[in-house]
Amino acid sequence: MCLAIPGRIMKVDSNEMIVVESGGVRKRVSASLIEDARAGEWVIVHAGFAIQKLDEEEALETLKLLREIADCSPEPGFELDGEPGLS
Repeated sequence: MCLAIPGRIMKVDSNEMIVVESGGVRKRVSASLIEDARAGEWVIVHAGFAIQKLDEEEALETLKLLREIADCSPEPGFELDGEPGLS
C-alpha cells in the first residue's frame, strides 16, 4: 500500500529539490509539482514528490490519524517514517 504523508519543508535545495521531515525522518524529494516551496511549510509527499501544500493544522491532524490507524494494525513491526506504528 502506498500513502501520501505530510511533512514539513526543512530546506529548499537548488534544482527544485527540498528536504522534508516527517516522523523524525528527513528525505530529499522533488518540489517540481508545487509552486514556491519555502522552509517551514507543510506538504504532502508521495513517491518522492511533494504533491500539494497544506496548512499545519491539517498536516498534524493527518499524522495523528495515521498514527491511530497504525496503532490498530495487526502487522508486527508496522512503522511510518521511523516511528513505531507509523509506516
